Amino acid sequence: MNRLTDVIRRPLVTEKTTVARESSTVVVFEVAKDATKIDVKRAVETLLGAKVESVRTSIAHGKFKRQGRFVGQRSDWKKAWVRLKAGEKVPEIFEGV
Repeated sequence: MNRLTDVIRRPLVTEKTTVARESSTVVVFEVAKDATKIDVKRAVETLLGAKVESVRTSIAHGKFKRQGRFVGQRSDWKKAWVRLKAGEKVPEIFEGV
């Protein structure tokens, strides 16, 4: 990856990720599909100013969608579960969400 801002696409705010964020120091992001765990860790530490303990990534495969007799497929995408170190506070982008 060439730029840190290209690694993190957006924070994922779902019921599951909200519970994870409130019960511990885990935040979840949609990241670039070719981003590695090291890229994600570097981007979070630089852009959000929080120390990262670990990163888990997974590929979410795109769903098949159809409209009438035409079938298409959404793009695959990658998500990253980032665990912050003890004592770190959750970045401000998650406040009020």
